[in-house]
Amino acid sequence: MEKKATIKKIDKTQLYFILKGIVVGLFTGIVVSLFRLAIEKLGILTQHFYELTQREPIYLILSAVVSIIVALLVGLLIKSDPDIKGSGIPQVEGQLQGELTISWFSVLWKKFVGGILSVGSGLFLGREGPSIQLGAVVGQGTSQLFRSVSSEQKILISSGASAGLAAAFNAPIAGLLFVLEEIHHSFSPLVWLTSFASAVTANFVSLYFFGLKPVLSLGELPSLPLKYYGSLIVLGIFLGVLGFVYQQVLLSLPRMYEKVPLPSYWHGLVPFLLILPIGYFWPTILGGGNQIIISLGHSSLPLMMIFGLFILRFVFSMVSYGASLPGGIFLPILTLGALLGSIYGTILVHTFGMDPIYIKDFIVIAMAGYFAAIGKAPLTAVILVTEMVGSLNHLMPLGLVALVAYIINDLLGGNPIYESLLERLLAHKHPPFLKGKTTFEFPITAESLLDGLMVRDFNWPQDMLLVSIIRGKNELLTHGDTIMQMGDILVILTDESHLSSVKKEIAKRSYHPTLKQSF
Repeated sequence: MEKKATIKKIDKTQLYFILKGIVVGLFTGIVVSLFRLAIEKLGILTQHFYELTQREPIYLILSAVVSIIVALLVGLLIKSDPDIKGSGIPQVEGQLQGELTISWFSVLWKKFVGGILSVGSGLFLGREGPSIQLGAVVGQGTSQLFRSVSSEQKILISSGASAGLAAAFNAPIAGLLFVLEEIHHSFSPLVWLTSFASAVTANFVSLYFFGLKPVLSLGELPSLPLKYYGSLIVLGIFLGVLGFVYQQVLLSLPRMYEKVPLPSYWHGLVPFLLILPIGYFWPTILGGGNQIIISLGHSSLPLMMIFGLFILRFVFSMVSYGASLPGGIFLPILTLGALLGSIYGTILVHTFGMDPIYIKDFIVIAMAGYFAAIGKAPLTAVILVTEMVGSLNHLMPLGLVALVAYIINDLLGGNPIYESLLERLLAHKHPPFLKGKTTFEFPITAESLLDGLMVRDFNWPQDMLLVSIIRGKNELLTHGDTIMQMGDILVILTDESHLSSVKKEIAKRSYHPTLKQSF
């Protein structure tokens, strides 16, 4: 008797989303590759111009005029659409949470132009944040093309964000992990499958523009001997502390810029003018910092020079990002991490006689650790750096340092930087978050107006939740129809900061004005 052949049914839903992810990845790959190419060309032109000013200082006047004009143009773009401010990653998170409504076409072209002018002019900003937002709005636009429902639109926005990072750094796996770890904080099969298809497609397009060479190719990387693994724990602690410092300084920037007597959309004039002396004296260090990372891997610099470069880039990257210009902190963070790794490795060479060839290892490892501490996304940090340098020899030290830096930052009270930036962005419209939740008990006495009243009929204060009612030896879960009685004890949840005010307000509303009750 012949067995009947069985044909496995194809999951059309998954196939459907994979195909849409490919479309989003194709569009995003083209947009981000052009964005990246324009920044590189403008960056080279900017560097050559500053080198010309060293020979002809009179050209500094021209560069100042051009800088002011560019700052004003970018300011006008920001004024017309504030959603293009900064890296764009908090805006993407807010959009996926339903907190923000984005005009995709407006953000697409304004972020594209504003990002090129800001990053390409030599400011210490990265291209990856704008690339992620560009990918997200491409995904949003594609969803409208397909007439997608809200849930599908969010999936395509996520896939676009993943594709944006993949195309920016030729890092498709990191692009996928970033969306899952940093934006969604969860694993959804449909999201990861669509995002993976989109990231791989965008990376494929990007490779045609920029070739197969890794973005941060440092040549051959030696394997770090086991005897130096103890020093990695110290490095992780060091990076965790400095990562926390970075977070605190970055989040305090709005208060600093409030002192500038200009509207917020003109704050870009500050970094555009301050970049002039930096460009005149050190034109080779302008931009996001990828050239600095590569040069650190191929040359040995004096310790004090590396330290001075770290301070300069730390301060001016804060000045650049604090002005809310269209640019990211992704690459600047990696650059600062590379400089810290170079400092740490150089100290080990001078103090413990380590072979200088291993300094390159510490540069790579510190990039992942510093990003893991600041972004609170260790897995993304490890895979991103691995893909960017094109070496699989350092997964263990990368993971160790990233984990230690993450733990130290967490113990210090650090939060994921992009979440913190989103909270600041939504501060004016966000519901109050519990900082320190607490419960308290409120008794219903004979003179209380709550006696015999249904829960829904009482005008409860804000910033509280009636959790349950203790009645004798029993505890009741409440609902709108629950009738409160004399002798009941109300169990109320609130924030510690609102405890006193909530108590007083309930007492005020539940007792007759002529009666006094103290709590």
